[in-house]
Amino acid sequence: MRIQNLFYSLLISVFFFQACSQKSRIVAADKLYDRYAYVDAIATYERLADKCYKDEKMFQKLGNSYYFIADLTRAAKWYSELFAMNQEQEPEYYYRYSQALKSIGDYVKADKMLEQFNKKSGNDQRAKLFIENKNYLKEIKANSGRYTIADAGINSEYSDYGSSFFDNKLVFTSSRDTGGVSKKIARWNNQTFTNLYSSEINASGELSAPVLFGKRLNSKFHEATPVFTKDGTAMYFTRNNFLDGKKGKNDNKINLLKIYKATRNSKGKWVNVTALPFNSDQFSTAHPALSSDNKTLYFASDRPGTYGQSDLFKVAINKDGTYGKPVNLGPKVNTEGRETFPFVSDDNELYFATDGRPGLGGLDLFVSQMTKEGGFDEVQNLGAPVNGPSDDFAFLIDSKTRHGFFTSNRAGGKGFDDIYKFTEIKKIKCEQSLSGLITDQETALVLANAVVSLFDENFVLLKETKTDKKGHYDFGVFCGKTYYVRAAQHNYETKEMLVSVAKTSGKTIFSLALIKTLCKVVVGDDLGKCFGIKMIYFDFDKSVVRKEAAFELEKILDVMKQYPKMKIEVRSHTDSRQTAQYNLALSDRRAKSTVAWLIKNGISADRLSGKGYGESQLLNKCSDGVKCSEQEHQANRRSEFIIVSMH
Repeated sequence: MRIQNLFYSLLISVFFFQACSQKSRIVAADKLYDRYAYVDAIATYERLADKCYKDEKMFQKLGNSYYFIADLTRAAKWYSELFAMNQEQEPEYYYRYSQALKSIGDYVKADKMLEQFNKKSGNDQRAKLFIENKNYLKEIKANSGRYTIADAGINSEYSDYGSSFFDNKLVFTSSRDTGGVSKKIARWNNQTFTNLYSSEINASGELSAPVLFGKRLNSKFHEATPVFTKDGTAMYFTRNNFLDGKKGKNDNKINLLKIYKATRNSKGKWVNVTALPFNSDQFSTAHPALSSDNKTLYFASDRPGTYGQSDLFKVAINKDGTYGKPVNLGPKVNTEGRETFPFVSDDNELYFATDGRPGLGGLDLFVSQMTKEGGFDEVQNLGAPVNGPSDDFAFLIDSKTRHGFFTSNRAGGKGFDDIYKFTEIKKIKCEQSLSGLITDQETALVLANAVVSLFDENFVLLKETKTDKKGHYDFGVFCGKTYYVRAAQHNYETKEMLVSVAKTSGKTIFSLALIKTLCKVVVGDDLGKCFGIKMIYFDFDKSVVRKEAAFELEKILDVMKQYPKMKIEVRSHTDSRQTAQYNLALSDRRAKSTVAWLIKNGISADRLSGKGYGESQLLNKCSDGVKCSEQEHQANRRSEFIIVSMH
């Protein structure tokens, strides 16, 4: 019996020491993880997992560690273990798991994870983009096949990425042998800190053997992602927070990234390295890109005010060399994910990488045409073969030759990240036409010379045309936009409807059938009732013409153009709130506001008059002291258009 008790005591002691050992290893691995030493943390976590040790938090960190070093295939393995242990996770894990699943080609399960992410994430832009674009694979396929790609011929077994054109050279980032500079290892991925290298580009587009670029620029920490001014006298680049031998850290003792500027002296040497004034020790600023006119600098940052993990920003470069205030590019571009590696072409196209939009997996490359007003058109995925299930980023293109380079950590490469060259054989430009027939609703006969107007979703008139003899109209429109189409014809009620245009190239067919008007245009008629025009409503206590009201007033314009001798009186009415005297004055202002709008838009003042009737002609029971809904009160806030003369 004593022997048996001794056996159990020894067994318990073994379990106790094993548990203590495992716990101490977990603590050590967690410390590495917290210091971003993901490769070393992975080694410890996986040794414990191999010994059948299962822990939810450990699986979270194992998946995250692989995710953060862009090894999505292995991340998928450990996220799978995590969800097998517990399906209820924080929303971000559903998103990361979906990205990892795409890396192994399981798009069906990835989309299921995104469905769950949408349910749990609330108002996340990434979830919205997925729900709005569930056919994203079809749209990506439509954009695919536009590039021929090949290995750039300069890759090493390490990480090579982030290139830029300079003279007849390609300047890029590499963690290969530093060529004499003291080697220092980045704990993030256990690779040598990167330096800048360059390769000559010959006439056939081939690259020479790489050499160190700008020895004075390269330090013992990371240098990366250079960009050069058009005249070649200045450059911007990314470096760890390190200048003049001094290493800067944030409050958590972490050395982050900053953008630096260097100038080229008369001997061709890069000198005067300075940190840009909008950097900070407390957040990263990286991956500079210049606008085609060199007046704006674009970059990625996780500074306060970002929508997600990193956003794209822009800052004005003033004539005196100073800088404006950084401006976030906004939700048209940025998401709660990672937006990074911007590039602006000479055609004013913004290319960037993100994992926040529906894509093929990891970072995908996207493009958006920049507008004259400084905004951005629809963001489009560049498609395969530039994009794939792994990380694809750092896009660079010569707008004249359509040759360029991008970086990927896809399978089959030579190193951790590799640079690929490409030729664009077809531009991504999405072209859509919006066309249809205007017909008589009763007879189905086509209506020639009907006026067809195109409005944007905010009721702003964009274009106007007339149907041909076959009743046909046609507009060139933007892909993925929403429009209002209005048709008007003499002796017919004006009609408009909302139409959504497809996001891929093609034709959108949209026809309208008009109803013949039953009333005759005579003195005393209300144009609104005669032509099916909605009443012109006003906000409470306001006399400003609302956007939707202006949309209806367009119809009044059309009728008055059809009858050039017609004169009308605009009669404005209010609800019963406020005093009768106040309402009379308010309605008079509203009548004058409506008349002013019509005059501004081309109707002669001598054809118009306006009068306010206050609350004297209510349409319902809502007089003083009667409790009514807002909708009932609004019915009384109206304008009428009474024909007073036809000659």
